[in-house]
Amino acid sequence: MELLRGALGVGGDQALEVATAHAMLRRISAGESGAALRVYRPEARVVAFGRRDSLLPGFPDAVAAAREAGFTPVLRAPGGRAVAYTENSLVVDHAGPDPGRLAGLEERFVGYAELWSEVLAQHGIDAQVGAVPGEYCPGAHSVNARGQVKLVGTAQRMVRGAWLFSAVAILDDADVLRPLLTEIYRALDLPFDDDSVGSLADEAPGGSLEGFEGSVIAAYDQRYGLDPAALPEELLTRAKALAEDHRVTA
Repeated sequence: MELLRGALGVGGDQALEVATAHAMLRRISAGESGAALRVYRPEARVVAFGRRDSLLPGFPDAVAAAREAGFTPVLRAPGGRAVAYTENSLVVDHAGPDPGRLAGLEERFVGYAELWSEVLAQHGIDAQVGAVPGEYCPGAHSVNARGQVKLVGTAQRMVRGAWLFSAVAILDDADVLRPLLTEIYRALDLPFDDDSVGSLADEAPGGSLEGFEGSVIAAYDQRYGLDPAALPEELLTRAKALAEDHRVTA
């Protein structure tokens, strides 16, 4: 499986960053490539809204709150609700071919949540799978610490012939994310408890993003075998064509 690493660094365009996951999905759906894994650390502070969020009356206020806090709002490629992350985070987008009839959604949620929980356990964290009360972008396959704070959020998108599984792990800056997510979820009129926001730094002090990133890649490599590759130019071209779909202008 192709391993694509690193942020794009193209003028800090965060819409283009999230559009790259969409482009990976389209590329596989069109039969132009096989499975691919992209791992990167954001080069900016981002609030990735779900499409459903954009339909809510409070969406403009939520976007304004993100911008006032110095975060770039975007519309994410997979499903789910609003997620906020900083440079001290890790984003992993995994896309693969679907054998037909849009199968395997639940199996992927379960299998990859278990993979992430095993990686966290390697770093001494009491990792569990499941939602915690009041978490952002709630889901049964979030990965948490001690059943109390969310550390990794997961989401999927499926199209004919392909699927995308995305995960965001929060290494640090939970103290920055809590008040921002409180404002965003208040504006969207969605339930949220800021005590649900955790970070790897809080659970395993002294760890590094580099070490955690290496553990994630090693876990995927052991399962699939990874072939490091440069970001294909045609993938970036496709992402540029899709970027406006992920840009927030409200």
